[in-house]
Amino acid sequence: MLGQMMTQPLLISSLINHAENYHGQTEIYSVETDNTVTETNWSEVAKNARNLASALTKLGLEPQARIGTLAWNNRRHLEIYFATSGAGFVCHTVNPRLFPEQLTYIINHAQDRVLFFDATFIPLVAALQENLTEVQHFVLMGPRNEDAVAQIPGVQFYDDLIETGDANFQWPSFDENTASSLCYTSGTTGNPKGVLYSHRSTVLHSFGANTRDVIGFSALDVVLPVVPMFHVNAWGSPYACAMSGSRMVLPGPDLHGEALVNLIDTYRVTLAMGVPTIWQGLLTFAEQSGSKLDSLERTVIGGAACPPSMIETFRETYGVDTVHAWGMSEMSPLGTANQPLAKHRDLPLKEQYKLRESQGRPCYGVELKIVDDNGDDLPHDGETQGDLLVRGYWVLDSYFQMQDQELLQDGWFATGDVATVDPDGYMTIRDRSKDIIKSGGEWISSVELENIAVAHPSLATAAVVGVPHPKWDERPLLVAVKAEGEEPTEEEVLAFYDGKIAKWQVPDKVVFVDALPLNATGKVLKRSLRADFKDALVG
Repeated sequence: MLGQMMTQPLLISSLINHAENYHGQTEIYSVETDNTVTETNWSEVAKNARNLASALTKLGLEPQARIGTLAWNNRRHLEIYFATSGAGFVCHTVNPRLFPEQLTYIINHAQDRVLFFDATFIPLVAALQENLTEVQHFVLMGPRNEDAVAQIPGVQFYDDLIETGDANFQWPSFDENTASSLCYTSGTTGNPKGVLYSHRSTVLHSFGANTRDVIGFSALDVVLPVVPMFHVNAWGSPYACAMSGSRMVLPGPDLHGEALVNLIDTYRVTLAMGVPTIWQGLLTFAEQSGSKLDSLERTVIGGAACPPSMIETFRETYGVDTVHAWGMSEMSPLGTANQPLAKHRDLPLKEQYKLRESQGRPCYGVELKIVDDNGDDLPHDGETQGDLLVRGYWVLDSYFQMQDQELLQDGWFATGDVATVDPDGYMTIRDRSKDIIKSGGEWISSVELENIAVAHPSLATAAVVGVPHPKWDERPLLVAVKAEGEEPTEEEVLAFYDGKIAKWQVPDKVVFVDALPLNATGKVLKRSLRADFKDALVG
């Protein structure tokens, strides 16, 4: 016997319909490429999305055609998110920070038919155009621009295109398992791999993100997604904010500390989301400028392990709660978030703070476990570490247009992380499998060593990698960037580890550099450091 309840497909168009119907006048502030700010609202975003969906349909694109974007976080990008998926196309956000060869590969592999781009990327698109064999329409996200006309033959303009659409366009209904959006991973060796999300997985992910124990977007919130919309759909925040009716502040291209502090203080941001490298710049400028960040209530930090010292600074100096989160492109991306349980309220403050350092617990919709080298389950005792596997409602089962995949292990996806899980489900990433250091047969976590180093007041940032050693096979090397105006010595930095970790785990050497190499999503390129300093402890 079946239940006697209505059945409606879970579609992304339902999210923008909800935002328009019940939060239509809620403001959205958008920083444009010329640094001006446009104020719009959910009603206007919905109307423009329908116009754009209609205009794209009139172009004669086939169902499920991929629509690429090279764009910052702004209101036109937000409209494209809902227009493309809602009309039955696939929104393919492309990371503009990748090398031109990677961009060409990704856009051609996805077979993008339309490429939307911000004015910032006119020279880039002009250079790529003749190699983008599948793109039929190049659309600048703005009004007519003579620079674009001169550099990109046949270019069209967003503001003209939506004028050809119909604001009364009706969102089509189709199978909720239909593909909705496409993102390519940037952390792999070889060519990037595509992760193809569905309407169902995206809506369920939005429900998960909106639970109180994950992020819990609210109609009371003013949300600043600093994480780019070209990186895993800005962690799903555009969809979750439409579901909850949050105000949004879309920061555009300038993500430096000064710009972000000004946005937070001007628009009274309550919730901000981004990677640790972004927040380091924000905290530095907040201290220099004297800003108290008094509207900010919580930050969500993911993309890399958050140093405990950063969590402490947000809490003690600014009264901001930091939610440590973890996920992957392959997981849409949310996997875990660190929120306390009721029993933790009575813990001493020091123990409560220590608890917040882990990546947290999975919400409903995600399961995780750790296994040994043979694939056997390991205990969730908070001490035993193993390879982290996940499965769930918004986890991929195969990469886009890749043949001969053997991706899953008995229905579980191997994340490539080494982790521990405690009896309450709190998961702590000990390292990436490729980054954990094996010294004399013993494992050393580079993440743990980095967290200690970045707490040193004379260091701006740091990374730890394993490099060859004649006796121990591999030993940790600390690569550090000095804080502005500081001149720490190697001896002072190494002494900072005293009493914080076993002596045999302390890095053998410190190398000071002007900057750490970062990939297109702001993560440290440890393979570059390993190559650059492979002889640091030899001879």
